[in-house]
Amino acid sequence: MSSHPNIAVVGATGAVGVEFLHLIESRKFLFGSLRLLASSRSSGKTMSCGNRSFRVESLDENSFDGVDIAFFSAGGGISKRFAPIAAQKGCVVIDNSSAFRMDPNVPLVIPEINPEAALSHRGIIANPNCSTIIALVPLWPLHRHNRIRRIIAATYQAASGGGAAAMQELLDATRAYLDGKDHKPTVLPHPYAFNLFSHNAAVDPATLYNEEELKMVREARKIFNDPEMRISATCVRVPVLRAHCEALNVEFTDPISPSQVHAWLEGQPGVRVVDDAGRNYFPMPREASGQDDVLIGRIRQDISDPSGRSIAMFVSGDQLLKGAALNGIQIAELLVKNGLGVAAA
Repeated sequence: MSSHPNIAVVGATGAVGVEFLHLIESRKFLFGSLRLLASSRSSGKTMSCGNRSFRVESLDENSFDGVDIAFFSAGGGISKRFAPIAAQKGCVVIDNSSAFRMDPNVPLVIPEINPEAALSHRGIIANPNCSTIIALVPLWPLHRHNRIRRIIAATYQAASGGGAAAMQELLDATRAYLDGKDHKPTVLPHPYAFNLFSHNAAVDPATLYNEEELKMVREARKIFNDPEMRISATCVRVPVLRAHCEALNVEFTDPISPSQVHAWLEGQPGVRVVDDAGRNYFPMPREASGQDDVLIGRIRQDISDPSGRSIAMFVSGDQLLKGAALNGIQIAELLVKNGLGVAAA
């Protein structure tokens, strides 16, 4: 396989698709050809990558002929229909939807954590949920030193998690609110400006957890290869345009101190510590937006745990970058470096 693979972006006109194109350029991801795929509504539109223009094509069963790697970011329905077709044609699919994440035959990969999983695939590799990625990247170095027993997460999720349409709805709703006008939500179920609400994923009637929360639970267990890890999450939409935040309370196997957490995070890939208690300066979505790293701070002992085994912290990461497109590009870089990996039997 050439070091310049032929690539495709499915959902190229969406918020994550646009980020894929930016990253292909900024990270100098070399390719032989680039195919931009979207719905028939976008067919014929022109988009740029670097100093070249590319015409958007309508996605169909023949779109993957001659394609080596395809980045999918067009929703679970599209992935379920077209990813197996692409894989059958010899293309490696890096899928950003939830369609295949819990399939035992599909690796669920965060390159900073389990890069080896990407190299044993059957044609499809899954990108984890954005909230899962943003939580686990800073937790993994700690887990390697002192095994995590329990995670309690509360997320503060930006409009970017709902795609370009949700981001536009937040902008429109905010303008209307400031102008004293009514704005009826059409993308999200509740008024968005100066408001927050439980994540709009469907609520499971058995557990009363919504699907976004259950994704964090299931995916963390799979990535950490620990099906018994105790995890609980509360996921909330907040009126922030871009970059998710999460408050994490983490119980470890052995006693742990904030100074140990700082030491173990030092120099770790994908993480930047922002933890200045003297200035009350900690991770913020404004500063995480557009950044590759997950920011972590407010690292402190959980004073409610007398055993000394629990740490509270706050993280922020760009949902469109590390939470989606960047993670996908990093997986592709692994594949190219290793000759597309080894297709599992």
